[in-house]
Amino acid sequence: MPTSRGWAAIGAAAALAILWVVFGEDLLLALAAFLSVGVIGGSLYSRFAAPRLALGRAINPQQLHDGERAIVDIELTSRRKVFRVEVEDRVHGLGSATFVADRISDGDRMAGRYEVLCRPRGVYKVGPARVSVGDPLGFSQATFLFGSANRLVVFPRVEDLEGVPTGRGQDQTINTSRASFWHSGGEDFFTLREYHQGDDLRKVHWPSSARRDELMIKQLEMPWQSRAFIVLDPRVEPHASGESFEQAVRGAASALRHLYRAGYTPTMWAGTGNGTVVNSGEAYLAAMEELATIAPARSLDFRHLISRLRRSGMAGGVLVMVTGDPDDADLSSFQLLSQDFYRTVVMSVSNGDDDSILGFARLGGLVVRTTPESTWADAWRNAMEHGWSIASAG
Repeated sequence: MPTSRGWAAIGAAAALAILWVVFGEDLLLALAAFLSVGVIGGSLYSRFAAPRLALGRAINPQQLHDGERAIVDIELTSRRKVFRVEVEDRVHGLGSATFVADRISDGDRMAGRYEVLCRPRGVYKVGPARVSVGDPLGFSQATFLFGSANRLVVFPRVEDLEGVPTGRGQDQTINTSRASFWHSGGEDFFTLREYHQGDDLRKVHWPSSARRDELMIKQLEMPWQSRAFIVLDPRVEPHASGESFEQAVRGAASALRHLYRAGYTPTMWAGTGNGTVVNSGEAYLAAMEELATIAPARSLDFRHLISRLRRSGMAGGVLVMVTGDPDDADLSSFQLLSQDFYRTVVMSVSNGDDDSILGFARLGGLVVRTTPESTWADAWRNAMEHGWSIASAG
């Protein structure tokens, strides 16, 4: 494709050709032909040179939180001499960076680095890069896509919470840095089952396998009391604004990280399936990515989803429900779930009065309340300090 200089050369060639027709001067025709050949030759050159390029990209880190910055390094290698190289690398939805080199010799590397402010949360596509290569005279330019596309995952912003809720009836005078119901092993023996391909051989129960003449696996179950269930109400109705919903998502992410670090095995549920059990680092990242991409839903039968979820056997030590201004669906859902948990917490984003959350307090819920413009950390700490008891996160 001709550049601005190339179009100017084409225009000049056309003008010289007209002048040749008028005046019959052969030199004018020669100049017109020279410019035309230059543009055509430049176009062929740039197209021939471009496929000999290779581009690599590295993003550090590829997973981070809202408001943090990622560093992107790109490297362009040419297998022949190329001129007027322009590289545009785009983070779709966040911006782009452009790098220019007058020429790159055979085997040389063109390296560039740029910084991305990652906001808002979400999963972003990075690349492929648009690389333009020109001819030595600058008459023509060919643009191609190089390199693979990468993912940049921006988790919701999280806050450092202090204090974890303990079970009803525990003596707060003997609380230690961790709630006393946790088991150091992390899992309890549950039952035996037949071996399936891919099972961890370290969990084979050899005495039973010898008796049955087939491999038997110890099925382990996490301690009931160390389970936590975090429910994010995904409906748009409880929220007066988009920022209110974002604050609720940040609250769910903060509670998830806090309880996971404190030793619980939390399950994150945000409207679909039976939730994500966070029992490993990979599961934690998967749950955070789910929160990174969640959007408010309309006309969702929240109470029906919660009823079905409860029938799946969801129970444990701590229930955390995150919502905006609570409505009847929140209250009835909380009433259903709270029967199966030691400790219940309601995280509410609200600018309204206290009447909407009195029902949760009557059901034994510990209310953590903030506004879209405020933070969760202070509200969480105050609620834990004024609740039945508190155990710091260590």
